[in-house]
Amino acid sequence: MNSLANALAEGGSTFARDDDPELVRDAAPFSLKSLEALLEEAPRHRRLLLAAASGFTSYAYGFLQLDADYAEVRDLATAEALRERAVKLYLRARDYGFRGLEVDQPGLKERLRTSRGPALSKMKKEHVPLLYWTALAWAGAMGLRKSDSSLTADQDLAEAMMRRALDLDETFELGSIHDFFISYEGGRSSVGGSLPRAREHFEKAVALARGQRAWPYLNLAESASIPAQDRREFERLLGEALAVDTDRAKDQRLSNLLAQRRARWLLARVDELFVE
Repeated sequence: MNSLANALAEGGSTFARDDDPELVRDAAPFSLKSLEALLEEAPRHRRLLLAAASGFTSYAYGFLQLDADYAEVRDLATAEALRERAVKLYLRARDYGFRGLEVDQPGLKERLRTSRGPALSKMKKEHVPLLYWTALAWAGAMGLRKSDSSLTADQDLAEAMMRRALDLDETFELGSIHDFFISYEGGRSSVGGSLPRAREHFEKAVALARGQRAWPYLNLAESASIPAQDRREFERLLGEALAVDTDRAKDQRLSNLLAQRRARWLLARVDELFVE
């Protein structure tokens, strides 16, 4: 069982290297349900729990939330249905992530509410992947259900988990934790966030990525350039994203292809996004 679980837990890296997003879209549900079936037999297998947290989060964003944005102009009902599916999968991913973290730290989720600092201080570098995917899934659900106060009330907990991950290993996944804070700081610039801090995270993300990741450019373009109505910066950033060689970092190939698809979509809407 452990051998099979370990093999299946590695499946996500195979998807990440694929150059055909539609093939991954079709294959991922079977893989995710297979993970869940194995977790019925091995409920405390940490690598399986990490694979489930990362897999459901990635699928919810890459193939539901992004598709909802693309569909919204022509079919609002479809877009709303896709976003609702995404929320449910984000929450499923969050729960798998907490299960993985609680293998070492039982009761972590509840202790975060009562003694956040001491609870997170026990996290080590080995916990960074689970901290990252759990917080990202939680924040993803909150972002799509802003009117749900029972969910958004925990925003500071998700942020604290991501900040702990950043403190432990800012190099994780070529700077991906900084990506989160580009959008988080930029998207909240009027309610406690900071565009200067968003740009600082962007600089760090780009430095750590070393030209191998496209998402930092998109995140800054959407969270900073559009609010500032800086069309020139927007187009420059998306051009940088499209210039990323998707064959350079094979483990980032699928992610970069999805980012570049969004970059092209955004560029096609530039006249709608900027009023001159």
